[in-house]
Amino acid sequence: PDLRPLVPLDGGRFATSDLNDLYRRVINRNNRLQKLISHRAPEVILRNEKRMLQEAVDALFDNGRRSKAIRGRGKRPLKSLSDMLKGKQGRFRQNLLGKRVDYSGRSVIVVGPELKLHQCGLPKLMALELFKPFIIHKLVEKGIAETVKRAKKIVERESPEVYEILEEIIRDHPVLLNRAPTLHRLGIQAFEPVLVEGKAIRIHPLVCAAFNADFDGDQMAVHVPLSFEAQLEARLLMLSSNNILKPSDGRPVAEPSQDIVLGCYFATKAPVNFDKATNLAHVTSAGEVETEIAVHRMNTHTPVLYWIAEGAGGHWEKTTAGRVLFNAIVPPELGYKNFDMKKKALSELVFESYRKAGLAATVQFLDRLKEFGFFNATRGGVSIGIEDLQIPAAKKELLQEAEERVERFQRAYQTGNITNGERYNKVIDTWTHANSDVAEAMVRAMRESKEGFNPVYMMFDSGSRGSRDQIRQLAGMRGLMAKPQKKLTGGIGEIIESPIKSNFREGLSVLEYFISTHGARKGLADTALKTADAGYLTRRLVDVAQDVTIAEEDCGTIQGLEISALKEGEDVIEPL
Repeated sequence: PDLRPLVPLDGGRFATSDLNDLYRRVINRNNRLQKLISHRAPEVILRNEKRMLQEAVDALFDNGRRSKAIRGRGKRPLKSLSDMLKGKQGRFRQNLLGKRVDYSGRSVIVVGPELKLHQCGLPKLMALELFKPFIIHKLVEKGIAETVKRAKKIVERESPEVYEILEEIIRDHPVLLNRAPTLHRLGIQAFEPVLVEGKAIRIHPLVCAAFNADFDGDQMAVHVPLSFEAQLEARLLMLSSNNILKPSDGRPVAEPSQDIVLGCYFATKAPVNFDKATNLAHVTSAGEVETEIAVHRMNTHTPVLYWIAEGAGGHWEKTTAGRVLFNAIVPPELGYKNFDMKKKALSELVFESYRKAGLAATVQFLDRLKEFGFFNATRGGVSIGIEDLQIPAAKKELLQEAEERVERFQRAYQTGNITNGERYNKVIDTWTHANSDVAEAMVRAMRESKEGFNPVYMMFDSGSRGSRDQIRQLAGMRGLMAKPQKKLTGGIGEIIESPIKSNFREGLSVLEYFISTHGARKGLADTALKTADAGYLTRRLVDVAQDVTIAEEDCGTIQGLEISALKEGEDVIEPL
């Protein structure tokens, strides 16, 4: 009876468990069958009644397995015994494998650019609740409160000594932060809490990649490790500054992204006339450069000659003021880096720093990189205006050429020189080439505009945001769109022949817009379905491999057998 409770609703009615309905059907049919047997009913009626009883029992055990699901009020299938056990909401996963934890809380996350890599901002109200037992213990220990009851009252009043004690407690007490879905071990990490005002948890921008977090309203959970051993383990193994490499391939997971990349790129970018610049200022330190910039005798992009000391001697190297400043934060073991800092270069730099300078130096370097990046991105003031999307002058001619070629193929098909399939392939090919030519022309135009400092170009060249394809749609042409339908033949009907010749800056025609919506919806539908499949696959893989322990080192062989589905012509006989 505890598993099928009676819940009183407002208005004097009761809500009952679905099992009651299913049991009732079994009992009713059973009683009716008994009555019919005692009345010596004909065989036909008995047979029918037995069948109905069997169906009722089946429905009780697993509704909807054998026949159509039995539905209750409101056309909802009733929840049977096996439904109670299976699935994410079933008894096993909801109550036995998943539990609620004391000393935990959750809140919305916001960015904390002032934090160090191993810190997180914890709201005061939350910390007070999470560390309550510790605070009460300290209050009693210090004799501020005589009894636990008094101590609780003091905590609830939030008197000033409570916050002093709280500061003392969290000084050496790491907390765990977790963001669902936890897809790898870096989805839960330890941080040293820093008390902050407000109600949002603050997290360091560089750990977002590991959690796959962003600040559009994501929430994270906080847990408090209670025992001394748990705290030690959190500090030694789970602290975010000890986990800067991916477990999958050993590359850095805490690597600069977005604003930080843009700031570093902007600061280290050389002006167009860099190679031709003559009679340059000689500088020997980053301090000199800062002074010159402060008194407006230089800016970040001014070419300078910088003295690079090597052992007893050294040499003058042509570089820019911004690069001198950037190299001031790079660990000295790595040498002087004299090039534009794009995303890939920064990632390599972090990895190189880890290999040559060690973990502690790399963590410091990452924090300095964050400061430097944010500072210069703000100073640079890079933003997008509609004028920055430069439509290439050659676009009109390229499209005209493509149209003439397509027209030729149409004529050849009509006179019977080529088949419809050939015509279709040639048309698609023509438009694909035209599309990439327009994109080429567009990138060339952008690279030269504003002396190489076109904001849109900087964003995608540095790798901080946007890709060539996205910018092509904004300023080139949107190109060919897919027709999302599964044809049995699989051949024609995948790509719509007429491309979208406009871009978003010019605006789309009604027909072009309509063609676009087709592909966009498919994309959204696919994304939603993919996530569920991937999650289920992960569960099955974990279930299969949970007993396997790896005992020997990876020997690094690349020999093996490549297996694919067994095909005869195009038909798959034996799938993988």
